[in-house]
Amino acid sequence: MIRLENLTKVFDTPDGAVVAADHINMEVPRGKICILLGPSGCGKTTTLKMINRIIRATSGKVFIDGQDTAELDTQELRRNIGYVIQQIGLFPNMTIEENITVVPKLLGWDKARYRERARELMRMIALEPDAFLKRYPKELSGGQQQRIGVARALAADPPVMLMDEPFGAIDPINRAVIQDEFLKMQQELNKTIMFVSHDIDEAIKMGDRIAIFRSGKLIQHSSPDDLLASPVDEFVESFLGEDRALKRLHLVKVRDFISSCIGTVKPTDSMETAQARMQEYGYTVGIVMVNDHNQPIGMISRAMTQITSGYCGDHFENLPAMAHLDDDLRKVVSLMFAHDLVWLPCVDDQGHLHGHITQRSITHHLGARYRVQADHDAVAGE
Repeated sequence: MIRLENLTKVFDTPDGAVVAADHINMEVPRGKICILLGPSGCGKTTTLKMINRIIRATSGKVFIDGQDTAELDTQELRRNIGYVIQQIGLFPNMTIEENITVVPKLLGWDKARYRERARELMRMIALEPDAFLKRYPKELSGGQQQRIGVARALAADPPVMLMDEPFGAIDPINRAVIQDEFLKMQQELNKTIMFVSHDIDEAIKMGDRIAIFRSGKLIQHSSPDDLLASPVDEFVESFLGEDRALKRLHLVKVRDFISSCIGTVKPTDSMETAQARMQEYGYTVGIVMVNDHNQPIGMISRAMTQITSGYCGDHFENLPAMAHLDDDLRKVVSLMFAHDLVWLPCVDDQGHLHGHITQRSITHHLGARYRVQADHDAVAGE
């Protein structure tokens, strides 16, 4: 959907020419998010701004959906690209509705259509239309203004969006909430997005592809998984940090990793049954007790089965934590550490049990990924 071909920008300064972007070649597939990442002054923002001609390229080409954008009028180009910046850039003298509908009005939409679009987008960003559309930006919090900035960029339903550190000025709690909401929106909208960030954790969380820049050059462009497993040089490796193996936990969801083979008991089962089932499944800690709807309601510990007779429903303990199918492994590991656990039952939105996940399996999974990459690199070196 987006293709950059030898895109270059040279700034003339009193001290001579400065190459801000040096023959950048990259592609962003349709419906994917590509994060441009790197230290300050590395060329990522310059590259982004050349796409919608906020900065004019010195040389090279930009293609959107196969069309050379040099053939397009600048205004036409920009109206078909959503643009979100860190400073938000809302017009202070306009209401929220007027801010959101600026581009649709310029495109000639009728009043009923653009007003309904504003209401639709407000619902999408989890802000009540009747409560916010007639307000002015100064009446909203920073996080709410940032959501409006995203809504305005989406107003004319552009196929491409450019985002320049859009969540960088928001506090960590609200930033995480807005990131999650944006990813949910993207699942429905399927936009092609280029997104400048300086935060490696944000890049891993949000990007389908990550492009690492240094001194105006594109150093590596790959999936987050490949980037973490196989940085191309020492600069990329140091930029990712020494905990890059742990960062990969963000990329794996419980539903993709769960072991569905799990033994359970019910409240009406005897403690002898619980003990036998633990032995059958090789459980050393305990076994999950479920109700008639296969929802976990407690746990029978192995120690308890060895000293107590009777029924499971009379001797169960509360489960300290459970994992959700849509949780990533980083959250799972955090829960395990917080509650001193080596395994967690895994449930869906209705609380139905689907399986379990263990510390050992997570460790093996991470190790296997890097062992495969190390073997691949060794073969390539030969």
